[in-house]
Amino acid sequence: MTAAKTRTAEQELLHRKQRLAATLRLFARFGLAEGIGGHVTARDPRRPDRFWINPFGKNFGHVRVSDLLLVDEDGAVVEGEGRVNPAGYTIHAAIHRARPETVAAAHTHSLHGRAFASLGRPLLPICQDACAFFEDHTVFDGYSGVVLAEEEGTRIAETLGDRKAVILRNHGLVTVGGSVEEAAWWFIAMDRACQVQLLAEAAGTPTTVSREAALSARADIGAPWLARASFRSLYADLVRTEPDFLD
Repeated sequence: MTAAKTRTAEQELLHRKQRLAATLRLFARFGLAEGIGGHVTARDPRRPDRFWINPFGKNFGHVRVSDLLLVDEDGAVVEGEGRVNPAGYTIHAAIHRARPETVAAAHTHSLHGRAFASLGRPLLPICQDACAFFEDHTVFDGYSGVVLAEEEGTRIAETLGDRKAVILRNHGLVTVGGSVEEAAWWFIAMDRACQVQLLAEAAGTPTTVSREAALSARADIGAPWLARASFRSLYADLVRTEPDFLD
């Protein structure tokens, strides 16, 4: 039995909120946030039709647990004080509806994610870490402006399907996971994979590994437990260096 299954709903709620606030701090630390764009969500374990999200306009590097907002199925704030990014609600609400097993989703306007998204194609298995996403992400090829319409969010969720990530052409990256830790780590890892491919292609023609080798690597590198373990080390450092995020 996993730790999440042995926690009470209130204990699990606190766990998710602490990891959500930590994710926002880490994204700021890794330079994955820009301006007021970007949002990370965690499903509420008490009411699965609701989710927690960062407040619109608050710097990722300053977010605390107490700053997080709970929104209902209509996008109304039911706990916390602040506004919700309209595009953030549209994208995340559609994903949480379409993927009931998904606990968290992450999307920011990261530098390398945006650059790679402009190419409108998937990542190649050119290094071991990129194999985590091999045949486990897709490309949404329908950019039409800021995502405010419910239909647009639905199309993004449909394109994501049962994969761990989707590249939004001319926009950026979206990752999901069965825990906040997973969604957060996949985003960090995917943005780095985008950076590696951009660097490699700028220097020449990178060599890809075979499909068999890529799938074998994905079974390890792309496993949920590895994402959780990778996030755990970052979380421990954040608790030591920026403990105020827990307030």
